[in-house]
Amino acid sequence: MTGSSILFTPDFGYAGALTRPSHSTVEPVVMSTDKPFAGDGLMGKKVAGKFVPISEGDAVTVFFGIRVRSYPFMSDSDLARQLTTPYNHTGDALTRGYIAVKVNAGTVTDNVPVFVRVKGGTKEKPIGGFEAEADKTEGNTVALTNARFIGAADANGIAEVAFNI
Repeated sequence: MTGSSILFTPDFGYAGALTRPSHSTVEPVVMSTDKPFAGDGLMGKKVAGKFVPISEGDAVTVFFGIRVRSYPFMSDSDLARQLTTPYNHTGDALTRGYIAVKVNAGTVTDNVPVFVRVKGGTKEKPIGGFEAEADKTEGNTVALTNARFIGAADANGIAEVAFNI
C-alpha cells in the first residue's frame, strides 16, 4: 500500500508567536507601562533601557527587535492597567530568528522583502507593523534588509519572518 502526503501550510497561529524557537534568539527586556505595545509581533526599540514600540519617523537604525507574544497570554495594555508608573514589567524581544507577524499590506510569497511602517499609521496599518510591499507614499515604510518572508501568509494574514538571520 502506497502512502500519500497532504501538502499544505498550516496556520501560523498568532502574531508574535515564535515559529522556530530552537533557531531563535529571544532576549528578556524591561517594558514600559508608559508606552505599551498595541499588539504582539510589532517592531520595537530600546529607550533609556526599556523596550518600547517604534515611534513615527524612526529610522531603521534604531530598531532593536520584534515583540514576542507573552505567555501566559496577557497583553501589554492589560499589564499597564494593572501596574502604575513607575512600575514596569518584563517581556521578550526577538533579536534573531523566526516569528509570526500580521501582514498589513501586500501579498506574501517566499523570500519577498519585508517592510516596516514608520509613518502614516492607522488601526489597520500600525506603526511598527509589517508589510510585504513599500507604501505608495514614500517614507511611510522602510525596507528591513535583514529580514525576509518565508513562504506565504495563512488565511488570517499571518506570515513567518526570518529576522536577522
